Amino acid sequence: MTKNKMEDLNNLLFEQLERLNDESLDLEQELKRAKAISDVSDKVIQSADLSFKVMKLRAEMTGNVETPEMLEVKKLETKND
Repeated sequence: MTKNKMEDLNNLLFEQLERLNDESLDLEQELKRAKAISDVSDKVIQSADLSFKVMKLRAEMTGNVETPEMLEVKKLETKND
């Protein structure tokens, strides 16, 4: 199973935006690619939303908060790290 997180999806979507702005690429081909990425991204986001709702309900019922792996965010580096 993949270990991708929502942050990875966000990066992919911004990369696609950059490709759409690249005048040297075939716009028609990039639009098809963007549509496919968008369609799959919508499903990933729906899945993440469901995971979040389950996490929230579980926390309300049990007091146990466990963030689904796909929703975790990388730890930010600080000056003390």
